This record gives sequence, C-alpha cells and structure tokens, in this order.
Amino acid sequence: MPLTRRDFAVRSAAAGAGVALTGSVGVLATAPGAIGQEVPDAQEPAPAAAARKCGPGYGPLVPDPAGILALPAGFTYKIITRTGVTKLESGESTPSNHDGTATFEGPRGSTLLVNNHELKGPRAKWPHPVPLVEGLVYDPAAAGGCTVVEVSHDGSHVSERVGIAGTSTNCAGGRTPWGTWLTCEETEDRAGQNGMTKDHGYVFEVDPHDARGARNPRPIKALGRYAHEAVVVDPKRGHLYLTEDADRPNGLFYRWTPPHGFKHGRGRLRTLADDAGVLAAPRCYDSGGRFVDDLSRATKTGTVYGVDWTEVPDRDARTTPVRKQFHDGAVTRARKLEGMWWADGGAYIVASFAREESPVQHDGQVWFYDPRRRTLTLKVLLGVNTDPGKDGAFDGPDNITVSPYGGLIIAEDGEGVQHLFGATDDGRTYPIARNDLNIGTPGEPAYSEFTGPVFSLDGRTLFANIQEPGIMLAITGPWRRQR
Repeated sequence: MPLTRRDFAVRSAAAGAGVALTGSVGVLATAPGAIGQEVPDAQEPAPAAAARKCGPGYGPLVPDPAGILALPAGFTYKIITRTGVTKLESGESTPSNHDGTATFEGPRGSTLLVNNHELKGPRAKWPHPVPLVEGLVYDPAAAGGCTVVEVSHDGSHVSERVGIAGTSTNCAGGRTPWGTWLTCEETEDRAGQNGMTKDHGYVFEVDPHDARGARNPRPIKALGRYAHEAVVVDPKRGHLYLTEDADRPNGLFYRWTPPHGFKHGRGRLRTLADDAGVLAAPRCYDSGGRFVDDLSRATKTGTVYGVDWTEVPDRDARTTPVRKQFHDGAVTRARKLEGMWWADGGAYIVASFAREESPVQHDGQVWFYDPRRRTLTLKVLLGVNTDPGKDGAFDGPDNITVSPYGGLIIAEDGEGVQHLFGATDDGRTYPIARNDLNIGTPGEPAYSEFTGPVFSLDGRTLFANIQEPGIMLAITGPWRRQR
C-alpha cells in the first residue's frame, strides 16, 4: 500500500542518518579534485585521529612498466584471462569485452568467477565471440554470453569454459543467495533486428557449479524485456531489483515481486510463467509529498525520497518499450542506471551520469534503497568532470561492490582516464587502480572502462576487468580497513 506522508517523514529522518552497519557506506560526497570534509571527533583517541589525517586509501598510483595497470606501492596484479591470448578448455580464445563478474566457492579451495561478455549484434561482427557450445545456446546468431573461470587457491592454475552462449550484450547481472549468476541482456533487439533470430532483452540464470543447470537456456520472461543492466535479490523478502540503462525517455529501476508461495532456489526462476509475479517501477516523492520525476534532481547527498511502486502494463514490451508505457508523472526515471550490489539490508544503485536527457547534469550518483522503509537515499554524488583527460578526478561510476574493508569499490566508465576507486564511510574517495593500457594512439590515447569489481570470498583478492580488449585481473596487496 502507498506510504502516508507521516510514515515517510519518520522513515526519511531515519534513513537520512546514513547506514551504520559493518561494511556499509554512510553519506558519501565527492567532486572532481575534491573530497568530503572531515569533522573532528573529540572522543576519538589521538593515534586514531592521527591515522585518519593520513587520508584514505593506499597512496598514489605507480605507473606500470608493462603499460596495463597502475597500482599503489605494495600491490601487484596477475592476468587471469586475456582475449586473443588465453584459451577456453575447448581451445577457442577467451571471448572479448569482459563485463559483470561474480565470485563463488569452487572445488578444492579454488575460486569460480562467472564473467559476462558484452557483445552486441551478430557473431560475424566480433573476432572473439562466446563459442556456441551444444546445449548452452539460446540464439545461435548472437555473439554474447558468459564464461566460467576457475582459479586455484594460489593462482597457479586457471581454466575457463562457456557458461551460456547465444545471448546479446551481456552487461551486468547479479549473484543470487542460492549460488547462481543472473546475466542481463542490455538490448531490446527483436528477432529480425541486428541479425537476431530470437527476441532479446532478457535475464538468464547461469549455474557456475553445474553446466547442466544452464542447458537449453530459457529467458526469465517474468523479469521483463528491456535494456537490462544489473539485478540483485532481497534474500529476506524474495524481491528482485533490476536496473535499465536506456534513454529517450530515461530508464527505470524495477522491483519484481514473486507470486504467492514461490520459493527461490537453483533453476527455479526459469520454471516461472512469463507473467508470474508483479514487475513494477518506482514513483518517488520528497518529504513534502511532491512527485520527483527524475533522480538527477537530487543535488545533495543525504537526500531521501519515499518510494511507491507502479505495475508495468506489458512487461514483454510486445508493442511499446517498457519505459515508454508510463505517462509523465507516473514513474521516476534516471539516466544510465547501471550497477547494483545488495548489502546492509538493501540495494546500492548506480546512476552513472546525467546529461541533456536529464533535468540536472551530474557525473555519477549512488543511491541506497531500503526495502523496509521504502526509501531511496543519495549516498554518492559526483560533480560534472570538466577535464576527464586529467588524472585525479573520478566520473561515470558503473559496476560497484561493497568492500569487506569498508565502503564501496567503484568501476569508472567515464571519459578519459579510467580508474577503480574507493569511497569511504566518511565521504572520501581514493584511487585503487588506473588503466594504463592505451587502445588508441600516442597522439589520441583511449582507455577502456573497468568492469566487474568483486572480491574473492576470503577478501584477499580483488578481481576486476578491463573491458577492451578483454582482460580479467587479480589484484592483491596490503588491504586494510578504510575508516
């Protein structure tokens, strides 16, 4: 039922105080070339206060002689897979365009990683598409899919196989509480468009432990057909939250409510009827009860919006794209809704940037949706980066993860220099890595985005990808709690 104005006033006051659980992010505020101001704590011991003055992070980045990854002193990286160099178990090259990634416990102490490959359109367009493995193919015309990478506990052995093939534009996705991966297609291509023989724009489930679990791939149509980006699962309520990266009009943030009596588990989502449950989009309003048409209108961290949910009329978008099925004033939109991560009892949600398609311009937001209070709170706000070619500023957040050492780890997908960077609980940012691999020219350098940051289950290794040409990296070093 809708929130009353009194309910929202109480909940927004609590949410605006920030999230205080372990590993969480409070109200974060960043801008190009600047960090949030600290407020001294009179109760804080002198040694701790002195340590805080040293600043967050691990120090300046050291250029890489190999020209791949700049890291702080004391950190090292290892290439796990590289398109055109490493091979699948079947002998083909590792597919290109690495994107969303998740880690799982593997056999004999190994780590399993499911890695999306964001390849759009026909296979002939790509030198290294995801190979078509019998039984794992949805549409033989499509180039994308996922691979499953196994890394031994000491990193000495790596193997890679196909998890699903014949899907398109596999961008982000999400790990499920039952140990599988939901891979999302960021496209709305129908059969007959861009060489496709089947409709696309769906979510598929991949089981990293059992290839049989993905045989004869079936889209989870109950989650809708649109330009999917990421998905997270509320383990308590069973809801799924999904983002849409689209514009004209701007995309939406969705909630899927399972049908009564449905129980989650491996392979259960693919058994659902196409219209099972309820897919809905948000309608946000401020503390004064005023409707908010676009999330870019929030210009101050700590802003809290109440959220109601409006059911999607035609989730399979048979005649009209889902985001276009709502009239003005019915739902709240946002440009470049990208990565998500479930932690602290809710969903962290990225809006990568906003330009002329949005009421207010910015270079990145991270929101926190609290399902108990039904509120969205702005945690991170990046001002417009006026000089993206200059190292030091951050813009265009995309994939994110919550760090076991506190705060967020964010992959940059902006203009110019590309970083992995952290955001601490007290509102400061710091660099973790810089992509030094120039895929342009000496005169006009170009650097691909980072994707898929995720820690190993023991917290010792940060895995991340350079999307083009396609490199998966394992970063290790003196990780420590970020205060």
